[in-house]
Amino acid sequence: MCGIVGFHGPDNVVGDMIIGLTALQHRGQDAAGIATFDDSFHLCKGQGLVNDVFKPKHVKKLKGHTGIGHVRYTTQGANDSDLAQPFTTSYPFGLAMVHNGNVINFRDVAKRLHDHYHVLPKTTNDLELIMYTFASELRVKDLNHLSVVDIFDAVETTQGLVEGAYATVTIIAGHGLLAFTDPLGIRPLVLGRRDTPEGPVFAFVSESTCFDYLDFEFVENVGPGQAIFIDNNFQVHYKNPYALPKNFCAFEQIYFAREDSVIHGRLVARERVRLGKLLARKVANAGLKPDMVIDVPSSGYFAASGLAEAIGVPYRRALVKNNHMGRSFIVPTQAGREDVVKKKLNPIRDFVRGKKVAVVDDSIVRGTTSRRIVRLLREAGALEVYFISSAPPIVSPCIYGIDMAMSTELIAANYSEDEICRYIEADQVIYQDLADLEQLFAEERGHGGSCFACFSGKYPTGDVTHYLRHVQEERQSHRGDKKAKKLASTSVSAKAPEPTEH
Repeated sequence: MCGIVGFHGPDNVVGDMIIGLTALQHRGQDAAGIATFDDSFHLCKGQGLVNDVFKPKHVKKLKGHTGIGHVRYTTQGANDSDLAQPFTTSYPFGLAMVHNGNVINFRDVAKRLHDHYHVLPKTTNDLELIMYTFASELRVKDLNHLSVVDIFDAVETTQGLVEGAYATVTIIAGHGLLAFTDPLGIRPLVLGRRDTPEGPVFAFVSESTCFDYLDFEFVENVGPGQAIFIDNNFQVHYKNPYALPKNFCAFEQIYFAREDSVIHGRLVARERVRLGKLLARKVANAGLKPDMVIDVPSSGYFAASGLAEAIGVPYRRALVKNNHMGRSFIVPTQAGREDVVKKKLNPIRDFVRGKKVAVVDDSIVRGTTSRRIVRLLREAGALEVYFISSAPPIVSPCIYGIDMAMSTELIAANYSEDEICRYIEADQVIYQDLADLEQLFAEERGHGGSCFACFSGKYPTGDVTHYLRHVQEERQSHRGDKKAKKLASTSVSAKAPEPTEH
């Protein structure tokens, strides 16, 4: 999962881009990058947060009325500066591209690029596969008389060849700004506009919250398989989306997106409150009577408040977050995740001492973070701790851009709820029902369908067995993870997981 922006206007856009990327910093903390274009490309990218990468001396050099930017969260390949986006290529015209998502047929695409177009990607970043496929299809057009139809034809061929989840924004040097998504619309991308005395400024961003900071007006979502091209005269051209059912990632609403973003007409904060209210029935059926409901900050807040309201008990913010620590879920190593949790959360002892506490988190992925939170609350004097997940059990790897691609990392894929409860040392574990989640995001509510693959194992792109095997082999090779190899080749143990397994 990453965050992307693309701006096209009558004046320099780098200032707006930095503000937009900062608003998307929650989507990636490993690296950041910007490419702008005037008569040539200007590129700056590196490891770290937006404010770490872009110093005043860099901003001065990033000139141009068209620009794209990226904040990276590592899902494929190592975390190093060479893999930071944007990527550029000099032919045809000069292209610069960013993307959010994950290519799942990367070996087939790489082979086709090599065999048909004699292209050898330089890195393991799958953005190169999208960019070079698009560039290869574009270069067979009449480049002296390139039309919007030609651009959209190249997009459509690319969408047919590249499988997976992706939202992309591309500068076509001397022509304009292009955005397109995968045919299922798994990853978010929205278009906005701000009118100025010099003319309109258009922006593509991963989340609408960017527009709040920049005084942009929301125009529309980029639909499944849709392409939108904005030319140098600021005319907006559309390629109709694919006639496929939308499969937007449900985990965006549950965890990744900011609470103040609106996704496909739904305010994320409101949807998370609804998720909390849906849990009330399961809490009652389990016979639980907590003295208070608290959240794991900050993605658990609205679900916790919804649950507290529904069951009629007080909500308290009893875990204080150090906002200078990152999101533990997207820290690339387990040791790093545990260290972040230890330093990030501090319980308010006077609130929880002697109380039965229901603690709501967005999800339970590996289980180690949940266990650490339970221990913190017990050490603070909580009488009983009920751990409640606003998401259903995550039983299948995500292959569309969320870093949980090995089944051995998913506690619910290998153990029962009772075993999970014992492992995280809670008095009770409550999960959201998948049927309730599907109903909440049902297509008949008018906002399109959702991808629930990580909860159901049903992948909208079809059979992904080969891809999962390739990813597991790559990760085992990259990590030198002998224990993961052993776990992958043996049957699941019936005992509760050991601390080092997740």
